[in-house]
Amino acid sequence: MHQTHPAIETATTAAPAPPAELTLEERLTLINTAMTARLDEAAVAYEVNTAHIDLQPVDTADVVTGPVDTGPTPLPDLYSTPVAALLQRAHHRLLTDGWCAGVLVDEDGARCMLGAIRAEAGGNRGLEADAAAVLLDVIHRRFGDHVDTVPSCNDAQTSSHVPLRMVDQAAHLADARGL
Repeated sequence: MHQTHPAIETATTAAPAPPAELTLEERLTLINTAMTARLDEAAVAYEVNTAHIDLQPVDTADVVTGPVDTGPTPLPDLYSTPVAALLQRAHHRLLTDGWCAGVLVDEDGARCMLGAIRAEAGGNRGLEADAAAVLLDVIHRRFGDHVDTVPSCNDAQTSSHVPLRMVDQAAHLADARGL
């Protein structure tokens, strides 16, 4: 006859208890506990796997770096004439540094149309005056003779769209005139 062990007999004859329904909070707590244990095990495994790696301080002089960022790269000169090239650079400066009204340069470095021309003229007052005259001509073509000066046109604007367009058109006009 076949004889069974009492512990096996008991285990096979006892019906398992039905699983208790868990609330959402209880299930989330169990999952959180299980994930924490798994993350702890992974952290220990990482420490064990990387313990043999010899860490030497990095000498930053040996690190290859790229060029120092000195701001946006200047545009190639599209115009060979000095006034047109100056107006192109002023347009680029307005794009990169920002536009402002009411002052030549604001506290953030943004410039008005005349401020951008003055910055790009590099102290050459004659070149600056020629560029401002061409810009005023473009302004007169667009708005008529009721605008007296470049600063008054600049300060009447509420965004950079018109000043940027005016300076760009002035560069084209100066080039067409050979200035």
